[in-house]
Amino acid sequence: MLPPELPPLPALTRAEGDLVDRYLEAVDLLGRINPARGHDTYSGLRAAQALVGRAIALRDALALMHDRGESQLHTATLARALRVLDGERRSERVTLPSVPPR
Repeated sequence: MLPPELPPLPALTRAEGDLVDRYLEAVDLLGRINPARGHDTYSGLRAAQALVGRAIALRDALALMHDRGESQLHTATLARALRVLDGERRSERVTLPSVPPR
């Protein structure tokens, strides 16, 4: 049995697609760095080192959009794209884990 099909990605400009991709890459790395969820310092260190490059790529995606005159973010469309790409689950790793009841 095949898994259910994901909804299609909304139509994005190439720059918007790059923004979403670079943002999720940075979120993934921040999740690996999160001291409340991490397991060892080495993996956090490696993620922090990689984050520098991802932050530059994210900045470049936003700068390209700005240079092309794309001055507004279409938040509903971008949020839909993030959801299709599992952005909610991926961004949960950046937050603090819930406190277990005492």
